Amino acid sequence: MTTPTFDINAAIQALREGKDLTGKDGILTPLIKQLTEAALAAELDGHLASTEGANRKNGKTTKTVKSPIGNFELNTPRDRAGTFEPQLVKKHQTQLTDEMERKIIGLFSLGSSYQDIRAHIEDMYGMSVSNGTVNAITDKLLPELQAWRERELEPLYPVIWLDAIHYKIKENGRFISKAVYTILALNVEGKKELLGLYLSDNEGAHHWLSVLTDLYNRGVKDILIACVDGLKGFPEAIETIYPQTEVQLCVIHQIRNSMKYVASKHQKAFMADLKCVYKAATLNAAEMALDELETKWGDKYPVVIKSWRNKWALLSVYFKYPDYVRTAIYTTNAVEAVHRQFRKLTKTKGGFANENSLLKLLYAGILKASERWTHPIQNWNLTLSQLSIHFEGRLENHIDL
Repeated sequence: MTTPTFDINAAIQALREGKDLTGKDGILTPLIKQLTEAALAAELDGHLASTEGANRKNGKTTKTVKSPIGNFELNTPRDRAGTFEPQLVKKHQTQLTDEMERKIIGLFSLGSSYQDIRAHIEDMYGMSVSNGTVNAITDKLLPELQAWRERELEPLYPVIWLDAIHYKIKENGRFISKAVYTILALNVEGKKELLGLYLSDNEGAHHWLSVLTDLYNRGVKDILIACVDGLKGFPEAIETIYPQTEVQLCVIHQIRNSMKYVASKHQKAFMADLKCVYKAATLNAAEMALDELETKWGDKYPVVIKSWRNKWALLSVYFKYPDYVRTAIYTTNAVEAVHRQFRKLTKTKGGFANENSLLKLLYAGILKASERWTHPIQNWNLTLSQLSIHFEGRLENHIDL
C-alpha cells in the first residue's frame, strides 16, 4: 500500500493562481479527504483487532460529504460481518462538521511543534504533510480568533484581573519583546471568562485607555473591582472609563518585589513582620503592623517601606471584605494560572514569526483552559452578597433575586 501524500507543490501553485483554500475545489479539500479516510481506516483496523471470530475488510462505500472546507467523495471502509460502526464520520452522515478540523488542530492546541504534528500524522495516518500545510490549517483559527476578540460582552463584571506575559516577535527582520495583556473576569454567575488579549510593545495610561475603551465599546459598562499587578498608568486610565471601579494592587507581587531589596540574612525575619501587615484581620490592624514594620526596618530598607506607603491606598482595598472575598481579589493568581497554560503551549518556541502566529496559539490555549471554567468559584454566593452590600444598587439589574 502506498502512503498517500498531500501534494504541497500543486497546492502552492494553485495558491499562486489565486484559487481558494476552502470551498468547492478548495486547495485544502484533498488533505481533509485523505486525513478523514486514513482515520476511518485506522478505526476499522482497531475494530477488527478487537473483534472475536472471523471478520475482515470488505471493500468501501462512497458518499458525498459536505464540509466547511468543501464537498468531496468519501470512501468509507466496510467489514465482512457488518459490525463496524465508524465514529469519525458515522453511517448515513453526509455533513462533516468543524469537529474534523478540531481533531486536526488538536495537537496544535496542546502546544505541539509543527515537526511533532507532522510526525504524529505520519505515525497515526501514514500521511506526509509539510509545515506549510500545518500552518494553513491552523490559520483557520484566525477568523475565529478575530470574532472572539470582537464579541459582545456582558454589561457588568464583578471582578477582573489583569496581567502581562512577554514574548519575542519578529518585526522588521529582528525579534523584539512584546507584552500580551490578558484580561480575565468573573461574571455575575461567578464563572471565569477571558475578555480579551491585547498585544503591545509599551504600556502606560494611553495604552490602557485604548484597552478599556475597547471593553466599553464591546458592552462592558461597569466593573466593580479590578485586580492588577502594578501596571503603569492603569489606575489613571480606569478612572477615566470606569470611575466607580475599585483598583486592588496584587499583594503577592508587591511582596515579591519587596523581598528583592532585602538582604538574604534578614529575609526570614522581615517576612515574618511583613506577614502581620497583609494577613491582618482589619485595616486598622494592618496599618499598625505597617507602622511597626517601618519602626523596625525603616532605617535598613527605606525604599521598601516607602513603596508600601506610596501604594497603600491601592494595596489595602481588600481589608474591607471577609476572608472569602479577599482570597479572590488580593492577588492576580487567577490570571497567572492562565499564563502558566500559555507557557506550556509556547515553551518550545524561541520566538514567533509574526503576531498572528502567537495569538492563534494563545487562542487555542484559551479554548482548552475555558473547558474547565464551567462552575462558579468557591463561596460565590456569599461573595456576591457581600458585593451587593458594598456596591449598593449596581448589581440589582444584573442578578435574579
